[in-house]
Amino acid sequence: MIEILILLVHVAVAAGVCLLVLLQHGKGADVGAAFGSGSSGSLFGATGSANFLSRTTAILAAMFFVTSLGLTWISGHKTQSVSVMDSHKVEQPVAPAAPVGAPQPGPETGSSKAKDIPK
Repeated sequence: MIEILILLVHVAVAAGVCLLVLLQHGKGADVGAAFGSGSSGSLFGATGSANFLSRTTAILAAMFFVTSLGLTWISGHKTQSVSVMDSHKVEQPVAPAAPVGAPQPGPETGSSKAKDIPK
């Protein structure tokens, strides 16, 4: 149950990080804001939006890291479930033993060279 909750938070944080990274301006956009670009009239000001988005991205990245470690720890400490295939034991057939007086197969009885030698 806790694993599902952490997984949902993990996916939501990952989507948030992707969204925030796409919303941020590149380093070249800061120069345009100094000369009266549209970003200076934003809600947070010219540098306020960059600081807010950068801090939020850093917080979400830290949360992503923590949830990744949590999911890894939970998956490593799970109890091993028993598979149906593991519980079914297949017995191997045992070959019948040869009688005591019967000749044992060897290199000279199964070999074609032993038949070629005259007696």
